[in-house]
Amino acid sequence: MTTPVMHIVFFGDQHLDSLGGAQVSMRLQREFLERAGHTVTVVAPRMHGARASRVADSSNVDLPSVPITTDREYSMSWPGRSTDRALDRAMTHRPPVDLVHVQADFWGAFIGHRYAARHGIPVVHTMHNRVDVGIAAVTPLHGPVLRALNLWRRRALRGAAEQMRGNDGWVFLRGIASGSSAVTAPSTHFARRLEEHGVFSPVDVVWNGIDDDVREATLAAAPTERAPGRPRFVWLGRMSPEKRLLPFLEAFVESEIDADLEIIGGGAQRAAAEKIVSGLSNVHFAGKLSYADTLARIAAADALVQTSIGFETQGMTPFEAATLGTPSVISDPDIAAELGGGLWAAPGAAGTEDQRRAGLVETLRRAASDIAAGIAPQPMREVSESFRQSSRTAAMIEIYERVLAG
Repeated sequence: MTTPVMHIVFFGDQHLDSLGGAQVSMRLQREFLERAGHTVTVVAPRMHGARASRVADSSNVDLPSVPITTDREYSMSWPGRSTDRALDRAMTHRPPVDLVHVQADFWGAFIGHRYAARHGIPVVHTMHNRVDVGIAAVTPLHGPVLRALNLWRRRALRGAAEQMRGNDGWVFLRGIASGSSAVTAPSTHFARRLEEHGVFSPVDVVWNGIDDDVREATLAAAPTERAPGRPRFVWLGRMSPEKRLLPFLEAFVESEIDADLEIIGGGAQRAAAEKIVSGLSNVHFAGKLSYADTLARIAAADALVQTSIGFETQGMTPFEAATLGTPSVISDPDIAAELGGGLWAAPGAAGTEDQRRAGLVETLRRAASDIAAGIAPQPMREVSESFRQSSRTAAMIEIYERVLAG
């Protein structure tokens, strides 16, 4: 049976050309949905700064916004009547909308659900963010912040979302999911937590994926034999507290392993990170790289390191590494369990920060030793095949069709 052509509107908290795993995932989803013949409009806050003039795209609706970070990488659109009117005007020049796909956790979620409710359009909501853990990682005032977020949610949304009382992160997620016909999560462990806390049930698990074509090109360009030299580690992501880059660099220095380390990405903690490893010639900061260049660096590394704990709802980078044949050092036991193999799991995730660092030091030493000895673990083939974006898009289209049929 031929799949009917759909017009799907994505709503995000941040512009798709800004840095972040959710943005990478949404760009890939849009590309592969369009390859399948569907139309995708992306609604997100307008970017600011030097790059803003270079990201014009007719498939985007860039909402009026204000920058919210000092580097002007991220911005916010206020969910209210003015934004509603601007969005409705922009959408009048586009085809009729079949489905709204909210992939946001804050203002983007409010704006998306308000739009769907105004126009009677069904919603699929993908949860990308463990809100309580993320906020606790970046501010000691997470309690008041969550209370403010829930108050904002009750004012911005109507119906069931408005009536839901409570001030923790799960109540917040429950409120923004309440208008959805389906909810998806990018990992089994996050889906089960959403169900356990009454956010939605059942939650469909659809991993974020890797671009099929870029994956094949990266693997074709990679050498068949490991290049000689000391072990090569790579860490990539946003340089902010929940990613735990600074504790990782402290552990790397303490481990005293004879290995090279490349750090890819940017963010507010870069200066502090550079200070920790100042004077070390074996640590290199590559800055922000393109998607293809980033995958090439992962494929060339002996191991990827991911050090966040409890925050990631999937953790895309170790999955990308696995599908390129690169094992990972993992601090989060949930992500280690989702990967199933091809990794070194750092102990101490549930302990104190000192215990976590000690576990990471031990694991880095073990990984460096295994790499040097030629006995590094191999990622599981099943992960590699299931992580291709084409298969993830096919799974999501099945959910879209189920919602539209229901």
